[in-house]
Amino acid sequence: MSNSEWKTVRLEDLLDSVFAGAWGESPTDFRKPNVRILRATNIDSEGRVDYSRPALRVLEAREISRKRLYPGDLLLEASGGGPGTPVGRVALHKGHSGELGYICSNFFRALRPKADLVHPEYLTHLLVAAYHSPRIWRYQQQTTGLVNLKLGDYLNQLLWIPPVREQARSVRILAGFEQAEQGIEASISKLRNVRHGALLASMASVDSAKPTAGWVRMPLKDIVPSAEYGVSEALDRDTRGVPVLRMNNIQNGRINAEDLRYCLVPVPAKLFLRRGDVLFNRTNSMEHIGKAAMWRDELPSATFASYLVRLLPDLQRVTPEYLVEWLMHPQVRQRVRSISTVAVQQVNVNPTRLRELEIDLPVDLAEQRRIVATLEACDEQIEREKEELKKLRELKRGLVDDLLSGRVKASGLSA
Repeated sequence: MSNSEWKTVRLEDLLDSVFAGAWGESPTDFRKPNVRILRATNIDSEGRVDYSRPALRVLEAREISRKRLYPGDLLLEASGGGPGTPVGRVALHKGHSGELGYICSNFFRALRPKADLVHPEYLTHLLVAAYHSPRIWRYQQQTTGLVNLKLGDYLNQLLWIPPVREQARSVRILAGFEQAEQGIEASISKLRNVRHGALLASMASVDSAKPTAGWVRMPLKDIVPSAEYGVSEALDRDTRGVPVLRMNNIQNGRINAEDLRYCLVPVPAKLFLRRGDVLFNRTNSMEHIGKAAMWRDELPSATFASYLVRLLPDLQRVTPEYLVEWLMHPQVRQRVRSISTVAVQQVNVNPTRLRELEIDLPVDLAEQRRIVATLEACDEQIEREKEELKKLRELKRGLVDDLLSGRVKASGLSA
């Protein structure tokens, strides 16, 4: 097939309809939920929907009939992003069994493709590729506290597409990559479950009435003599300043030194991070409060923001790595939440109250290191799997670009 059969079409012309979602009302004792709402947390940036945790709502039957999603509909994120994060993620609704139907939240628009012009999965690939390209920034509009999609401009974008039969061939080819992705994701999920089990088993004393043999229980302040707040200066993107770690830089018990901000005024020497410092997230939403990580010299120099707290452990009694694992233990996270105070739109933990919590730990530092080594072995395997997934997705995106641009013909590849 030659590229002469391809044509340029406006996105809007490929759609039967575009309609907004709805939110509905929370169920009560007298009104049972009659619809499931798909939200931002239910879609990813790869075009997929996670049906495991929809919001259950009550909505008028007439509204449900007008906004109900059917297999082949696309969910377009139209609002809700924050500064520096574009909206415009797209996911394909493939349908899901269950008594209640699905609609999308009012932060989305549902796109219903014309089946005779475009294959829904092919269109999903096109729009996912658009989201991952620089041109997605053309369609962003900042309002108070939110980023919104300039929907008219987005729907007016031009797409270059082949006939539907060629689209279907491309979809079949890319399905193989998606199956491989799902296999690696399942492996990562299994490894995370193994790690979680290893954490609970190796730190069983945390959940017991009395410390395990060879373990001690004491107030955290006995082995963490001090807790320090970070810098409270205004931060900037100007890289001439000192890198400042914020709460988003603590991820899965590790420091992620990406998406940094910088302090342009002099930082006291005592607030520069040193290897082994433990950072604790004292202010955030309830879900993120209490995250912790150890500084491992990820950057030549850095400091930390005031909504983090630096815990300085007594290295003769506890290793920093073990302290992080204890702080991230599910039972300990729950205890931290219980001592939190709720302020406007966020939760705070007072470091003094934190240090009053009781910590369980092996007396022998070598045993602490053994526990951490077991957990880090799981982490290393997870990182290897994540790297394989990253490579596979890069390969897939390259093939998607080739197929969607017509540089490679799906008819010439094995489906």
